Amino acid sequence: MTIPHLCLLVVVVLPFPWIMLAKVSKRYDNGAPRTYLSGLEGWRARAYAAHQNAWEALAMFTAAVVVAGQAGGSSPWINWMAITFVVTRVLHGILYVANLASLRSVVWFVGVACVVSMFFVSVN
Repeated sequence: MTIPHLCLLVVVVLPFPWIMLAKVSKRYDNGAPRTYLSGLEGWRARAYAAHQNAWEALAMFTAAVVVAGQAGGSSPWINWMAITFVVTRVLHGILYVANLASLRSVVWFVGVACVVSMFFVSVN
């Protein structure tokens, strides 16, 4: 398994810690989880938003890993971009829960730049 594939595995499981954080409450109702989630406030609502954003990020990262792999496999640059993307996604969730919106946006942008660069590196 290549480094980008390992990173993809991490990105696949990353939504789950955020949703577990959002659901950790005595008020959580497993019989009506969507009702519970729609009524969240504060850090639990932000954890749920981080969960949703993690699913959204998975699609673009998956595409970048597939394209990079088809274009020539694994290079040190692609490996570093994949690792950096994972780091930004973990930080993104932490910053989301911590309500540090401006810094979260900067980290998000760095992650998107990593994905875009994987597409361009794979062209060469």
